Amino acid sequence: MPASQRIVRTSLLITSASLLSVSLSVPAVADEKPKPPASMSTVGGERLGRAGTQVELGSGAPVLPKELTARSWIVADAESGDVLAAHNAHWKLPPASTLKMLFADTLLPRFPRTEKHEVELSDLAGVGAGSSTVGIKENETYTVHDLWLGVFLRSGNDAVHVLSAMNGGIDKTVADMQEHADELRATDTTVASPDGYDAPGQVSSAYDLTLFARSGLQKKDFREYCSTVRAQFPGETKKDKKGRTTRGSFEIQNTNRLLTGDYDVDTYKGIAGVKNGNTTNAGATFTGVAERDGRVLLVTVMNPQKNEHNEVYKETARLLDWGFAAAGKVEPVGELVAPRSASPDARPGGTAAPESRESARAAAAAAPGTGRSSGAGVALGVAGGLLALLAGGAFLINRRWPLPDLVRRRTRH
Repeated sequence: MPASQRIVRTSLLITSASLLSVSLSVPAVADEKPKPPASMSTVGGERLGRAGTQVELGSGAPVLPKELTARSWIVADAESGDVLAAHNAHWKLPPASTLKMLFADTLLPRFPRTEKHEVELSDLAGVGAGSSTVGIKENETYTVHDLWLGVFLRSGNDAVHVLSAMNGGIDKTVADMQEHADELRATDTTVASPDGYDAPGQVSSAYDLTLFARSGLQKKDFREYCSTVRAQFPGETKKDKKGRTTRGSFEIQNTNRLLTGDYDVDTYKGIAGVKNGNTTNAGATFTGVAERDGRVLLVTVMNPQKNEHNEVYKETARLLDWGFAAAGKVEPVGELVAPRSASPDARPGGTAAPESRESARAAAAAAPGTGRSSGAGVALGVAGGLLALLAGGAFLINRRWPLPDLVRRRTRH
């Protein structure tokens, strides 16, 4: 081999070896896991703005569960607002259908449940391809009650779009939701779609989703819908050979597996909602509320990294178990803030006004036994009078926000 060829070959081998060395020493960007930003919101407390797990264990407090893979989670006392523990609480992440909690909290008061609406084709425009639907049909009439059952039980984006059309359209509804999020001081949330379907720039956080759940649970209809296990939903109108029309119905079941159970997940004792979600960008997300021994906890879990069936529910159940065992044995690492318009004359210190206690007693006396939504859901009762009813809509600030008539479970059939 001529000397010139040997020199060229040697140079190529050295260059190739150098490139291989560089490629081995530099990790592939595609394999890097997303990390929470170094600086996040401090709404609710400075520690909630830190990356990583925040917890302050006291004497006798159990350690946190080991098998927690979610990118973000939070455990909070629903009444006092104390955050018992959190992990990347303010990390802005795609929320999936848990954003429907904000949608419901914004729009539920606007339409009586008996109001009827005939669906037009334009009402269903823009429903994302492959998104969850309840089966709403054009030219069929539904009550608002039907539509909300579709939203909560089947996470129906078609039902969300119909209610948005009734509210003046998608753009107006998105703007209304953003305004309500700002009122709740949910500063991590940017709304781009009313149903939580993946959209550019749409984000929320475990902290904000917990605020939405806590606010929604102040509403009786919200509590009823998010705790309903199954219901009958209107079907399609059909004509027989004689021209007579009939309209049947079909059963829909809640997709919240802590409420309904599954082959690998048991129904969680004391569970009362609230909302789950799953999209390509968001992964699995879930916010749950449960009561045990007179204490009500809220847990939000976003995007578990363990690829196992129903993992978001399994991690939520572990955090709920921990929260109930740790209550009173940990120092809060933050709090769920009150809305901007919280009543300035609300009583401090978490003591309900006398008229609030009277309202609570009246609510307890009037609470149904085993009532069902549309004959198929599960009613929520008053937890032994522990949870006081808000009087005159007043928001009890300064560490306490009681939930009205939540959450003693009734036996399901």
